[in-house]
Amino acid sequence: MIRTQGLTKRFGRITAVDDIDLDVHEGDVYGFLGANGSGKTTTVRLLLGLVLATSGTAEVLGLPMPSRWREVLPEVGAMVEGPAAYPHLSGRANLALFDAMGVAGDRSSRAGRVDDVLDQVGLGGVDDRQVRAYSLGMRQRLGLANALLRRPRLLVLDEPTNGLDPQGIREIRALLLELNAAGTTIFLSSHLLAEIEQMCTRVGVLDRGRLVLQEHLDSLQRPTGRVVVHTTDPAGARAMLDGQVEHQDGDRLLVRVPDAAELNSRLVGAGIPVLELTVERHTLEDVVLAATSSGADRWERP
Repeated sequence: MIRTQGLTKRFGRITAVDDIDLDVHEGDVYGFLGANGSGKTTTVRLLLGLVLATSGTAEVLGLPMPSRWREVLPEVGAMVEGPAAYPHLSGRANLALFDAMGVAGDRSSRAGRVDDVLDQVGLGGVDDRQVRAYSLGMRQRLGLANALLRRPRLLVLDEPTNGLDPQGIREIRALLLELNAAGTTIFLSSHLLAEIEQMCTRVGVLDRGRLVLQEHLDSLQRPTGRVVVHTTDPAGARAMLDGQVEHQDGDRLLVRVPDAAELNSRLVGAGIPVLELTVERHTLEDVVLAATSSGADRWERP
């Protein structure tokens, strides 16, 4: 769905996007993750033909961009750098106008399309107040509604949950996963580790304009080789495990073993009560911070 080779963008002496090779497959929920200022938005703008690359190539839906934009963009829904809207019009009027300027369908079905997407993003019950009176979260929802007007094959979203409260974030996450299950490929740019971790199937990590990681999320969250054991007899467990315990926090032990089931069997067989036993996995936060040089203070976590 998206493929780039050596994609580079320079603004004078500043290299905003540096020789990146993106590979987004059909059906992906692809998390494009990077700290603020890492080049994510510039990359998105390159993919949509909003800025021209200094070098390298980009394909979207199998066609070169920006030269084939007339064929590509009607099948792409996008929200970049926040939603655009005419502040003196209502949300419904804005969507009707955007629909008329696009190629989403005939006029006779316009009202139905607008009502459908307003309902999808949780704005169906909003009156005809002007957009200038909208909260930031409502503006984000309106921008997403505009991206959905064309029932796109590909959604390209830049920080789509910006300004939403926790409930709103959950609702948008559920909507995007529902759209993906129905066949829409989603390219989601964000600096929110938790957002990517809860939603995406594949992840690309951008650091100072360079793509430093691109992998399936499951592979990144592989087991560490350690097991967390919660027991009411930590002293007995430590004595039995004979040096395999790497860390203790009260009645929780971090144990280096290759087989969690075998460990559980040994503990239970020795009469040591096991309240909880879980395999420790790498977190996305650990993987990303290990791969980047951007500094932990530039990333946002829950």
